[in-house]
Amino acid sequence: MSSMDVRNYSLVTAAYWGFTLSDGALRMLVLLYFHQLGYTPVSLAFLFLLYEFCGILTNLFGGWIGSRMGLRITLYAGLAIQVIALIMLSFVQPTWATGFSVAYVMASQALSGIAKDLTKMSSKSAVKLLVKGDNEAENQTALFKWVAVLTGSKNALKGLGFLLGGVLLSGLGFTASLWAMATVLAIILICAVFMLDADMGRTKAKTKFTQLFAKSREVNVLSIARFFLFSSRDVWFVVGLPIFLASQLNWGFAGVGAFLAAWVIGYGFVQALAPRLIRKSGGVETKARAAQIWGFALAVVSAAMAAAIQVDFHPTATILIGLAMFGVVFAVNSSIHSYLILAYTDADQVALNVGFYYMANACGRLVGTLLSGVVYLYAGLPGCLWTSTALVVAALVSTLWLPTQLVEHATTGEANEEATINIANV
Repeated sequence: MSSMDVRNYSLVTAAYWGFTLSDGALRMLVLLYFHQLGYTPVSLAFLFLLYEFCGILTNLFGGWIGSRMGLRITLYAGLAIQVIALIMLSFVQPTWATGFSVAYVMASQALSGIAKDLTKMSSKSAVKLLVKGDNEAENQTALFKWVAVLTGSKNALKGLGFLLGGVLLSGLGFTASLWAMATVLAIILICAVFMLDADMGRTKAKTKFTQLFAKSREVNVLSIARFFLFSSRDVWFVVGLPIFLASQLNWGFAGVGAFLAAWVIGYGFVQALAPRLIRKSGGVETKARAAQIWGFALAVVSAAMAAAIQVDFHPTATILIGLAMFGVVFAVNSSIHSYLILAYTDADQVALNVGFYYMANACGRLVGTLLSGVVYLYAGLPGCLWTSTALVVAALVSTLWLPTQLVEHATTGEANEEATINIANV
């Protein structure tokens, strides 16, 4: 990377890190504070419903906006909206009626969901534009390395954010914590405004709205795999696991929170190390095969863990060891997918394709969250884990259709500024 690329990458990564810390801390602040006020689990779940749903819409339309206006604008918007959401939430009063309070917090969380996915889409798309090698092979190797670093550090910081939220709540209180985070994010936003490249991520030709849905075959296949992959995680992680640890293993709230935070942090570190765990050389062909191999490994781990819990085989040890193994294999899968979406994408279409891809990611999280509660209610944690196994298998089957060579697609260009991707290729 040139010195300008290094500066831009550093700024984008710093902004993403700052946002991620605030996002994890905010999640824990809201959960702990409103649990302290006596909110039921159902009410707490509703607080985050719009957060997930707005992420789906943001990923879809955010990519289109980013391709037309530049990734710098969507990054600014994500940081600014998060500042607004934090300030808005700081005005919540314990004396408000429960119904009004839930609606108000849902609205603020909707803004936070929009902010999160604008920032994530902007940051991950920017890596494609900023990371360059001297030749194609070197470029693909560097791309995998830096995508893994960005993605892994994000998840590690998300886990640290969980811990930060608890520390801030006990040390500063709810309102002061929100204002402190808003202030830090505002400073990061100001630095980014004055230092980032103005045209980062903007397409050379006008992007049509119809291109939101006109994706290449490889992008569609990878998006389907991503949907099933993240459904498989959240179907046990969001509701099933915390309730199982608290109600069946009698863990305290602090123990449950610390375990989830440690799992997310460890998962993030493994993502960052993913290039060292698989073959470093080679581009799309190597990584497409790796996605299939590691997808199979994840299916085996999921099935083994589900079977062990089903027969009540040392449940505590199974949870600790099994989920650690699941986290390692899942993290490698996630890093490979994050690399492939950029490898399959032309620079001019990066915002559109990454936005579409993470829309599928958000859909998977939403479906996994809903399934987690329903399946746990009727089948307990074993049911969640068997459902997870089925979803992992679906993700694995999807990766079998991934192309192993980069395919040239018709893109918008100077000779035909109004051309769109042929939907017959989908």
